[in-house]
Amino acid sequence: MRSDYSPSRLVVKSQILAGGRGLGKFTSGLQGGVHIVNAEQAGEIARKMLGQTLVTKQTGPQGKVVNKVYLCEKVSLVNEMYFAITLDRITAGPLIIACREGGTSIEDLAEKFPDMIVKVPIDVFKGITDEDAAKVVDGLAPKVADRNASIEQVKKLYNLFRESDCTQLEINPIAETSDNRLVAADAKLNFDDNAAYRQKETFALRDPTQEDPREVAAAKADLNYIGLDGEIGCMVNGAGLAMATMDIIKLHGGTPANFLDVGGNASEGQVVEAFKILTSDDKVKAILVNIFGGIMKCDVIASGIVNAAKHVALKVPVVVRLEGTNVDQGKRILKESGMTLITAEDLDDAAEKAVKALKST
Repeated sequence: MRSDYSPSRLVVKSQILAGGRGLGKFTSGLQGGVHIVNAEQAGEIARKMLGQTLVTKQTGPQGKVVNKVYLCEKVSLVNEMYFAITLDRITAGPLIIACREGGTSIEDLAEKFPDMIVKVPIDVFKGITDEDAAKVVDGLAPKVADRNASIEQVKKLYNLFRESDCTQLEINPIAETSDNRLVAADAKLNFDDNAAYRQKETFALRDPTQEDPREVAAAKADLNYIGLDGEIGCMVNGAGLAMATMDIIKLHGGTPANFLDVGGNASEGQVVEAFKILTSDDKVKAILVNIFGGIMKCDVIASGIVNAAKHVALKVPVVVRLEGTNVDQGKRILKESGMTLITAEDLDDAAEKAVKALKST
């Protein structure tokens, strides 16, 4: 491209980690997080977006603050399609999804016209074949782009997915231009957190301001945390036990505020950080600690709870259920601490007491 090239039309796109930006609305009143404007208007639109909160169907009512905008040339598109690669549990490998209609919600299309969705599983050992790529192109049904060139592009996209340790690569729309090219007009990529050590350049681009601050803090402490909308904070060891704990809280009429797995070998310091994260959420009205000690020792958890009380003002009731390795030592530590705790003998008892404590606050 010439250094003096200046397109007359630009796309100004809000850069937030959420979809539905085009149909979103800023709390300031500006409609849409994506605008196509004359070049001289780009600065004005960008200023209206930057620092403002954009609400879309994926952000929830709280929205996300726009800290960056993306400017690109308006391309003349003659056909829009949908393309994605994701991980499929049924085939235990990558799955390419193609649809001849794109630029809109693929979920709506899949619901109304399921026959339009083409799915091509890829054998991870063989990699993508010409036959696989051809099936995808047939699903896209390009109107003007060269078929062989499109097949090669699909293969390159799969190689990008594999080499970059992606968990999702979505292009909506993948489109044809007026000069017969197949281009990625918009794209969303997710990456495997476990591959951060070998994808350092990619992970260096991470913007923590777009993420839940509780999840960012948990990641720094090497804790597994996902924020939810409930009122009972959960601290559990083991993902399976965490899921069961959330389910039984719901069964007793409560709602979990989070998924928090401290893992099998957490330190006292990590337990303290876990409590800091739980108590930083104003929606949390009670805390349930459910530990089944195997590798994780109950006395370590108990010491962490006591130390957490010294660093964090525990203003909500705390229900503790300990079982397993060093459980007697753990219970003794809690008893001698002088803390006001609600103890439980089993998971059902713990969940029932947590819900009861919640309702009494």
